[in-house]
Amino acid sequence: MQNIPSVVVVLGTGGTIAGTSAQAGDNVGYTAAQLGAEQLIAAIPALVGIPIEVQQIAQLDSKDMGFAVWRALVDAVSEQLARPEVCGVVITHGTDTLEETAYFLQRVLAPRKPVVMAAAMRPATALQADGPQNLLDAIRVAQTAGAAGVVAVLAGSVHSALDVRKLHSYRLDAFDSGDAGPLAHVEEGRLRQHRDWPVGEAFGLAGLPRDAAQWPRVEIVTSHAGASAELVPALRASGVAGIVAAGTGNGTLHHVLAAALIDAQAAGVAVLRCTRCARGSVIEAAPAAASATLPSAGALTPVQARIELMLRLMT
Repeated sequence: MQNIPSVVVVLGTGGTIAGTSAQAGDNVGYTAAQLGAEQLIAAIPALVGIPIEVQQIAQLDSKDMGFAVWRALVDAVSEQLARPEVCGVVITHGTDTLEETAYFLQRVLAPRKPVVMAAAMRPATALQADGPQNLLDAIRVAQTAGAAGVVAVLAGSVHSALDVRKLHSYRLDAFDSGDAGPLAHVEEGRLRQHRDWPVGEAFGLAGLPRDAAQWPRVEIVTSHAGASAELVPALRASGVAGIVAAGTGNGTLHHVLAAALIDAQAAGVAVLRCTRCARGSVIEAAPAAASATLPSAGALTPVQARIELMLRLMT
């Protein structure tokens, strides 16, 4: 008889979900990444009896997330998913860079089992902490038969890694999936699915340098009223490999900034152009401005475009 995968592996990286405050009513003056993932699991009675394994990959505030942690995380996820007894992986993570880590993992692995990001907007010591429910929901999603890809579970909503973005600085329902909308909702432990799990071609671990210091450097510049061109040559002089331009509206750029980026592109710096708007994508039209000669990132957000360009440069 073939055994059905049943083990959920929880990988801890810190974040607000593992944060504590000296005062229980303080939801902003806390210190992130103070509790281990095992402590977070132990605080949820509903998880008793579920086969869960825990591995602490890092312990940091996600605003300080870096490539070295990403490399360790993607290796750990790949290793755990390869085990036949594992049905899914849950990653506890901070909210600040959750959308970046989620997109990175999806593009590199495109996993056929679920990889679920769990986070919180309030620390574990809050009077009404949201972390325990989010983590419980994430584990339920990881146990779902047929689930696949990288998703994020927050405030009862399941967001695809290809769409998720943080839209609010404080509210419990701080995350959104843009025009696509949530992939599913978790309702009392049951999943109500609205669209398909994220799929796509995996970049693969083979193309990812083991030494994260060798990953190509890509920076983001933003177009705005009165934008100057001074930052672009400075980035070129510092050895940047790529630049993402977060444009106004439909990816439009101030003419001074556009000219500097066109020069950078001609000099061998890879450039992608996207919109700084919270929703929508760059819609291609007949070239009517200098910025139109710069390639579009389509529906990718600036931080997604940065990861995408970085991976392209690795090839």
